[in-house]
Amino acid sequence: MSGTPSDLARIAHERAATASVSRRTLVRGVAGGGLALSLANLGRGVAAQDASPAAGGEPIKVAFVYVSTIGDMGWTWAHDQGRLDLETNLPNVETSYQEAVPENPADAERVIRDFAQKGNRVIFTTSFGYMDPTINVAKDFPDTTFIHVSGYKTADNVGTAFGKIEEPRYVAGLVAGKMTESNQLGYVAAFPIPEVIRGINAYSLGVRKANPEATVRVVWTNTWFDPQKERQAAEALLDGGADVIAQHQD
Repeated sequence: MSGTPSDLARIAHERAATASVSRRTLVRGVAGGGLALSLANLGRGVAAQDASPAAGGEPIKVAFVYVSTIGDMGWTWAHDQGRLDLETNLPNVETSYQEAVPENPADAERVIRDFAQKGNRVIFTTSFGYMDPTINVAKDFPDTTFIHVSGYKTADNVGTAFGKIEEPRYVAGLVAGKMTESNQLGYVAAFPIPEVIRGINAYSLGVRKANPEATVRVVWTNTWFDPQKERQAAEALLDGGADVIAQHQD
């Protein structure tokens, strides 16, 4: 497939509402630490099928909105690996990003809108709290494709992307249920939003399948990234008798 950046953007626009990665690929990616590969595959499909210099014209600009700093591992780091993969494998794609964007509506919408105004044709918003700001900005930029990670709202130019992370969570619960000696397990969780609750439920089902006598206690941190709070939550669970700890944090 070939064409101008305008043609490629149109293709991306048409695919946005149904943009997805195969279930098997994304589950394997999340379970094995390969979220970056899954995101890169999605980005390749959405941004351009043949974004090469031969296609002519200006590069296709793709932006990423991150909820925390990139660091050297974790959620945002994995997304940035996907961004770097796009740059490596699609020579006619130019990427940009903004780290540590708060999930409050005003800040998130400001950053997303700024990327759209700068001519980015595809914008990835990579945290649940960006859902409504993404929808709001998308209304004003119908020719821009938006991919929101982990949300459930879509529009003509807004698609969603996420993995079946509850499946590896269930497997982790099976293992934890067999490992525990105290029959008390702990779970450090960020926010009570759908993706986190699904993970807790799946983990707990796995635990109870393996060990009907075991219980799971959840401590909420109300943050994606705060090592001190996360440590305190884990220590509280250990002090309470838990001998296996799971977590859903950045």
